Amino acid sequence: MRFATRALRLFFRLLYGPFAWAYDAVAWVVSRGKWTAWGAAVFPLIPGGPVLELAHGPGHLLLNMARRGLGPVGLDLSPQMGALARRRLRRAGFPPRLVRARAQRLPFPDGAFRAVVATFPTEFILDPATAREAARVLAPGGTAIVVPVAIPGGHDPIARALRLLYRITGQDRFPPEDPFSAWQAAGFSLHTEWQRIGPDAVLLLHATRP
Repeated sequence: MRFATRALRLFFRLLYGPFAWAYDAVAWVVSRGKWTAWGAAVFPLIPGGPVLELAHGPGHLLLNMARRGLGPVGLDLSPQMGALARRRLRRAGFPPRLVRARAQRLPFPDGAFRAVVATFPTEFILDPATAREAARVLAPGGTAIVVPVAIPGGHDPIARALRLLYRITGQDRFPPEDPFSAWQAAGFSLHTEWQRIGPDAVLLLHATRP
């Protein structure tokens, strides 16, 4: 399992860096084309804009939020992902409001956003500094919504193979300790729920700032 974890970290570093051009194809394969729909599970919980997306990746959710008038701002450390998201937004006629920075040190003033979202983030989401920064940039009563895990459903051979892959790589679960204790320590009240999207199950973390 440790080997699988190390290999997965290397894979993500490559996918967010020199192989970013392949991200959409990989996401389509491992989700059977449902990656964007899984991420869109955040929309019913977003109270309004402006919205900050942490680790925006190739920009699909940013574009969907822009089309809904949510005034999204995207943050990602990968320049390759920034280029992909910028191109996607410009082609659709939206100004790319993108920042290259770490989630643990957000370059925004206090209370700048009504919502913070992150879909399928890497381990940075568990860092206490990320939780503290999310709390700082949210307005009172603001919301952070995280989609950390999705599990493909179905009983066909491909679905079973994907679930096995998720199990081997640990993508179907959290560490055994409370993974979001740092968010509670940052003052958030937490609620988690599984949402069904067709046969699939998507986990939502809904964290509200007092």
